[in-house]
Amino acid sequence: MSNIYIGYHFTVEPKELGSEILVAELGELPFESFIETENGVSAYIQKEFWNENILDDVYILGNEEFKISYEFEEIEQVNWNEEWEKNFTPIDVDGKCYVRAPFHEKSNAEYEVVIEPKMSFGTGHHETTHMMIQHLLETDLVGKKTLDMGCGTAILAILAEMKGAQPIDAIDIDNWCYLNSIENAERNNCKQISVYEGDASLLVGKKYDVIIANINRNILLNDMQTYVDCLNENGILFLSGFYTEDFEAINASCVSKGLTFEKDIVRNNWMSLKYNKNS
Repeated sequence: MSNIYIGYHFTVEPKELGSEILVAELGELPFESFIETENGVSAYIQKEFWNENILDDVYILGNEEFKISYEFEEIEQVNWNEEWEKNFTPIDVDGKCYVRAPFHEKSNAEYEVVIEPKMSFGTGHHETTHMMIQHLLETDLVGKKTLDMGCGTAILAILAEMKGAQPIDAIDIDNWCYLNSIENAERNNCKQISVYEGDASLLVGKKYDVIIANINRNILLNDMQTYVDCLNENGILFLSGFYTEDFEAINASCVSKGLTFEKDIVRNNWMSLKYNKNS
């Protein structure tokens, strides 16, 4: 297999949403690694799978809602561990949960999650993941049937198992996330997590005590009734993936469907919410 890569370095505005969509589209192509950068994202593809028209059908590049520019270079002998070490630092959440890569030193934290950072999104660095970890740390999950919807790297599902949740379903529509979640669950010796590739249509007839949905505003609003239908009485719904200005729309949807607002966490204008389903 070739050790020569083509590296694309994208500058993306607005960064968070644009980078997420861009990575999803590039993931449908033979790009195999992604690194979040200060201004966007870098994406890497083996030269043998590359051609000069590789980006022609990437829809977001022509979408006027986003401003995206890029440059690319040929790279020989990519040392991925070195790349990850430059771009991935361990995360300490409230001194209780430590998220690290396999090449980082172990910690003395109560919960330590090891993530192989093949893509730096979903590693806990993003505000929404960080807030969801905070919610889970405060919640008794022992014996609770749990859903991690839009699981990404399965970091939240893994923490839920460490806190005693069982059984756990982890679902993501993206094939890369599906495969990486399986790998990370195995890496953390998880026995209670089942990973599925798909969307909310997989939830028909399912019931959960705790649902974690860290996706985005539009998908949350579209699928909210499904989440509520799947939640057992006295169940808990955690939501994130949206900005503080989206609170009114999200809250109105939840309250109209019988949920009770419990708590919010805000981090750099991103928001995470907790709701209960009361009998």
